[in-house]
Amino acid sequence: MVFDLDDTLYLERDYVISGLTAAGDWAHARLGLERLGPMMRERFEAGARQRIFDDTLAALGQPATPALVARLLAVYRQHRPRIALAPDAVRYLERRDAGTAMAIVTDGFLDAQRRKLRALDLFRRGVRQAVCTDRWGREAWKPSRRAFDHLEAAFGLGGASFTYVADNPSKDFVAPRRLGWRTVRIVRAGGLHAEARAASPADEADRIIASLDSLD
Repeated sequence: MVFDLDDTLYLERDYVISGLTAAGDWAHARLGLERLGPMMRERFEAGARQRIFDDTLAALGQPATPALVARLLAVYRQHRPRIALAPDAVRYLERRDAGTAMAIVTDGFLDAQRRKLRALDLFRRGVRQAVCTDRWGREAWKPSRRAFDHLEAAFGLGGASFTYVADNPSKDFVAPRRLGWRTVRIVRAGGLHAEARAASPADEADRIIASLDSLD
């Protein structure tokens, strides 16, 4: 069983809010911008997904210089995430079949993804391998098949021996379906890609579920 991370085992919005809070706390302590954190979170909750730092700084009358935006982004990516596994993910990991190996394949900036893995304590919960695609650079992010080839080689298995559970049909299932893996899409309430669609029907998951309780 191979899982995506964001919006599959936990809600990605929780990470975003955690990161924006950390960046806001930094700006409050260093720049005296008391409202930056709350305003960024409000923008995100209202649907903003781009230029949150730039636009919120501008709204506060603070020049959004490239250096300042870069510093806020660094704080966001390097903070200690305040996130937790979804309740159904906890239940699945606790009842898992001991004869089935578990792994992770996740996109995103390497340091940030590793911090998420530590925050969720996944290795102590039975995950054998976690492949952060950014270890090979941006070109290895999904839909690249590199991480999936890596896991086939690592476990000495292929094709239908694997199942990939993820949330974003625009990229997540392209490579595993080409390799003959079984695929399952989880659509969580509050997921950032709940409305996403695959570019082709051939890239849709084999099954769609709303909870890992129904995975088996």
